[in-house]
Amino acid sequence: MNWRYEAACREEDPELFFPVSGSGPGRAQTGEAKAVCLRCPVTAHCLEWALAAGRLDGIWGGTTEEERRRILRRDYVERWRKGRQATA
Repeated sequence: MNWRYEAACREEDPELFFPVSGSGPGRAQTGEAKAVCLRCPVTAHCLEWALAAGRLDGIWGGTTEEERRRILRRDYVERWRKGRQATA
């Protein structure tokens, strides 16, 4: 079965997961979206999909755009370091 069928956000307004800013009302909206993710049984699947698909917009797997960028940068640096160690 597709993990999306079990997602808590299925019953929510999709706009909730795409705040227009990270401050003011957008910050509150981000908190509301993350609260949905906290009760979701498939958050890890959602985050894995968002990272693999390159989704940088919106809230996915309980993470913001900036949080996913940090994850991707960290993963890139770790792969780069491992590659350098392998060739040394």
